[in-house]
Amino acid sequence: MGSSLSVYLLDVAATRALVGSRDEQLLEVVRDRFGDDLARDDDWFRSEIEDGAPTAYEALRAVVHGGPFGEDKRYAFQYGYAYQRLCSLTGSFLANSSFTPHRGDWLSVVDEGLTALGITAVSVAAFEYGDLPAPLPWSYPPGCGEWTHEQCLRALEQFEATKAKGSTPPLDPEVVEAATQCVGWLRHAASRSGFGVIGFKF
Repeated sequence: MGSSLSVYLLDVAATRALVGSRDEQLLEVVRDRFGDDLARDDDWFRSEIEDGAPTAYEALRAVVHGGPFGEDKRYAFQYGYAYQRLCSLTGSFLANSSFTPHRGDWLSVVDEGLTALGITAVSVAAFEYGDLPAPLPWSYPPGCGEWTHEQCLRALEQFEATKAKGSTPPLDPEVVEAATQCVGWLRHAASRSGFGVIGFKF
């Protein structure tokens, strides 16, 4: 069994602003739309919840209200999953077949391919090692990272400059396919003002 990515196209600043927004209407929408998912997650993490972890909805409420997050760091993952749920509500899911599933250091391998193509402004490994928005506690899993709109624009400029030179290096076909998928994400983000990419590794 390998790891997977969930990648979303969204307004990064607006999504981060949901943390601590105290938006009760948003909580109601999530509860209505994801009620079955919340219940399924609670069933999956039943033993952790019995030991003191927050329920899926309690974690979601804490994220939207900016806390409290509890003292036991073992259960910080619930807040990461809650933030991912907010991203899935407000963003558009991006196809990531080159990354789901994946094994080992595949994200770093793809980053090496991106660098060979001149792209250094973004990194897929950032989806594993980046941070959740403050004040959410660090957790892994899920890993979380983001590409801002500005980073996406810069990465596309870098890619186009490499293409213009006609100096594209030979790469493994699977790396080419993954890099092409990343460039597709960049183009989606570049086409919408303020939009970027937020990704989660599970």
